[in-house]
Amino acid sequence: MTTHEKLVRRDFLKQLSAASAAALATKGTRAWANAEAVIHPRAKADSCILIWMAGGMAAPDTFDPKRYFPFKEGLEVERILSTFPAIDTAVDNIKITQGLEHIAQVMDRGTLIRSAVQPDLGHILHSRHQYHWHTGYVPPLTVAAPHIGAWMAKVLGPKNPVMPPFINIGQRLEGVGEKEELKAFTTGGFFGTEYGPMNLPYPKSAMQSVQPPKGMEPGRFGNRFEAYKKLIDANPNRDLMSDYQQQSMLRAMDNAYRLLNSKDKDAFNLGLEPAKSQAIYDTGRFGRGCLLARRLVESGARFVEVTTEYVPFVHWDTHEKGHETVARLKMEIDRPIAQLILDLEARGLLDRTLVVIASEFSRDMMIEGVPGSNAKDQSRARTDKLKEMKHYGLHRHFTGGTSVAMFGGGVKKGFLYGKTADERPLLAVENPVPVEDMHATIFTAMGISPKAAFEVEKRPFYATIDGTGKPVMDIFG
Repeated sequence: MTTHEKLVRRDFLKQLSAASAAALATKGTRAWANAEAVIHPRAKADSCILIWMAGGMAAPDTFDPKRYFPFKEGLEVERILSTFPAIDTAVDNIKITQGLEHIAQVMDRGTLIRSAVQPDLGHILHSRHQYHWHTGYVPPLTVAAPHIGAWMAKVLGPKNPVMPPFINIGQRLEGVGEKEELKAFTTGGFFGTEYGPMNLPYPKSAMQSVQPPKGMEPGRFGNRFEAYKKLIDANPNRDLMSDYQQQSMLRAMDNAYRLLNSKDKDAFNLGLEPAKSQAIYDTGRFGRGCLLARRLVESGARFVEVTTEYVPFVHWDTHEKGHETVARLKMEIDRPIAQLILDLEARGLLDRTLVVIASEFSRDMMIEGVPGSNAKDQSRARTDKLKEMKHYGLHRHFTGGTSVAMFGGGVKKGFLYGKTADERPLLAVENPVPVEDMHATIFTAMGISPKAAFEVEKRPFYATIDGTGKPVMDIFG
């Protein structure tokens, strides 16, 4: 990382920290800002699973195949658009790329959007784009924006009063690069702690998260909770946290205590899954996360995010060795995602569960950002002609057009929406879908108006920026 990049990231962090502190210090409860005017749509789904390809999944190497050339020393890089050949799917007019054969066979259950677009934010930081995608707002802000999962938890409430309504699977928030940036959007924001995520970085150990610490029985945990509650009531520290935030934290602790004493906690135990099922999903942490997500939705979770995990220059953050890395990632994601769709369908849950596969932006071999962007090129494999395998792959961030796949939740089956150009630059040329419209589409499926707003600092804060998000109604059946 260059000195300039470090300074940009440090400045971004300071601004985020200031915004978070301001949000925590804000007094008063958050009331509906437009309770009388907003009309929520009829919900098409009761639960949402976001499959997050963290780090920038390259659409031409996954869901939007273009002109392909296999690796050959001396091949001109500018000629290459995809580094994997196209394969057929269960839908005649939809092709995706080699390595996603299992997903190809379930494409007749969902809609593929090929024209999602992100703004050019100048100096591209994954943290800024991930914050934007997950909250709908570009940082920095004067308040901490809630994650879309927190919006669902707040507006819709829990499906099962014992089950956490917002669960985040697979992303470590400690011990990885940019951890503070990740923490900035993995929260309930100004809604409060009770609407934030239950974080489960290691699916295999999820059961440990719903058990009292070793040597502490549930009753003893409850006693500690009651003692903490009395301490807060007797001497609230209003300098660090508003009354609202304190009460939200207490409610979050109460929810956790009820889960510890509930039979529903068995949903977190992957060991209870049949061995055959475990084997299908066991491609690594991500695959086990998909299995855990299915079990949690079965037990009444409202919103679950499963991620391949963002770590700088790792996984989808392919600044070199892109082809080799994506080939490995496909082996990790292909079978679990397809099996998740099939399992939900077999259990009668797919129609009322919206599954979304997305990433913060796409990648290109030649262009950083979009044509004309002043974004700094971060590729570690700069070359005009292929010299070795590390050069073969899509290494540059590209915000002008990417793919999002949706299954269940009322979306059309076997439907293709939008298009990117067939030649570089691979911009969305038909039906572009910006982030606010993508969020509006997801919210609409879940029965939340994109114009819904809460009052924060005496101003309305909308589900989509200024309430302007427009759902893509063409994708719904």
